[in-house]
Amino acid sequence: MTTEPVRDTKAMLSGMTPSLDAKDYVFCTTEDEQLAVQAAPSSLGWLREAEGVSLILPAADAQRLGFDTTLPMRRITLNVFSSLEGVGLTAAVATALANHNISCNMVAAYHHDHVFVPTADAEEAMRVLLELQAAVG
Repeated sequence: MTTEPVRDTKAMLSGMTPSLDAKDYVFCTTEDEQLAVQAAPSSLGWLREAEGVSLILPAADAQRLGFDTTLPMRRITLNVFSSLEGVGLTAAVATALANHNISCNMVAAYHHDHVFVPTADAEEAMRVLLELQAAVG
């Protein structure tokens, strides 16, 4: 069964149903192509930038590969099938978190948006996002 992607801002927010991943992740970068290839199988995300390859790795894998793991993050998946053309979801989520002094890194994939927040702020971030969802719904 194929579900149509949601484009309407209010519908995306009211249906976002955030869920918190139990693992810690780390954003890493390397100019070493071999290291990037070695890390790729366990990465959640991989993007080539002018300065090198950026990776999102489980913290344990990042540590094993010698990356800096001093800023562990938790992933919150927004479980609405948001359209790639949808407008407002990222802005509303980032603003709600910023209003509570919680930093976030947003990663949009094909089916869902993912919010990475510092591990220490993860439970508070979930509370904020659930409140946002309830206020719109």
